[in-house]
Amino acid sequence: MASPHSSAEAGRELRRIVRINEEIKSVVSTAFKINLMAMNAIFLAKRAGQSALGFGVLSNELRRFAGDLQQQMAGLRDATYGSVATVTALLNQSRISRLLERTRIEAQGEGKALIQALASRRGETTLADNDQQMAALNRRLSHLIADTAQLVELGSVLARSAKIEAAYGGGFSTSLMQVSSDFERTIGEIQRSFENLTKNQPEDVVA
Repeated sequence: MASPHSSAEAGRELRRIVRINEEIKSVVSTAFKINLMAMNAIFLAKRAGQSALGFGVLSNELRRFAGDLQQQMAGLRDATYGSVATVTALLNQSRISRLLERTRIEAQGEGKALIQALASRRGETTLADNDQQMAALNRRLSHLIADTAQLVELGSVLARSAKIEAAYGGGFSTSLMQVSSDFERTIGEIQRSFENLTKNQPEDVVA
C-alpha cells in the first residue's frame, strides 16, 4: 500500500476503513441472527428425536460458528479502530505541515531557517512512525480477514450438511428442511457482506 502522506491519500484510506467497518456491522448482526436460529433448531431437533440427531449436532456447531464469527469480527473491528486513529493522526500531521509551510513562507531571516529545520525534522519522524503503524495495522487486518474467510467457509459447509441431515428427520423433515434453508440463506448474506469487505482490504501488504 502506498504511504498516505497527503490529505487526499489519507482521506481515501479513511473512507476505505469506514466501508470495511460497515460490512463488519452487517456480519455481526447476521451472526447474531444465526445464533438465535441455531438455538431454535436445537430445540426442534430434540423434539424430532433420534431421527434428527445429526441435525441437532450440526445446529449446535452452527451456534458455535456464530459465536466464533462474532469474536472474529470484534477483532476486525478493533483493527479498523486502530487504523482510523492512525489515519486521523496522518491527517492532523498534514494540516500541521501545511501550517508550518505557510509560517515558513511568511517568516523572515533566521526564523525562516529555524522553521524550515523544525518542519523537516518533525515531518520525517512523524510520517515514518505513522507509516510503520499503518503498515502493522494493515498486516493485522489482512491476516484477520484471511482467517475469517476460512471461518465463513466452514459456516457454509455446516449449513449444507444440515440440509442433508434434515432429509432424515422423519415426520419433522419438512420443518428441518425449512430451518436448514434459512441457515443457508443467512450464511449466504454473510458471504456477500464478507466479499464486499474483502474488496476493501489493504493492498500490497506483505504477510
